[in-house]
Amino acid sequence: MGRLAGFRYREITKYLKRFGFVFDRQASGSHEVWFNATTNRYTTIPNHPGDMPEGTLRAILKQAGIEPEEFIKK
Repeated sequence: MGRLAGFRYREITKYLKRFGFVFDRQASGSHEVWFNATTNRYTTIPNHPGDMPEGTLRAILKQAGIEPEEFIKK
């Protein structure tokens, strides 16, 4: 189990809000698009029950331009 394991959708969105992201629009199915006007970056987040797979969270952070270490500190 890695450092980014065990995060749920609500925790991830709470942290993304601290980084300046806001909900932009509903994407296909249960996915949401979030936007940061300061950095002009988008990221797509699946709204699924249970823990987010570590690889999925890493992809979200990469899209958002957030280092995993920064995310864990928040």
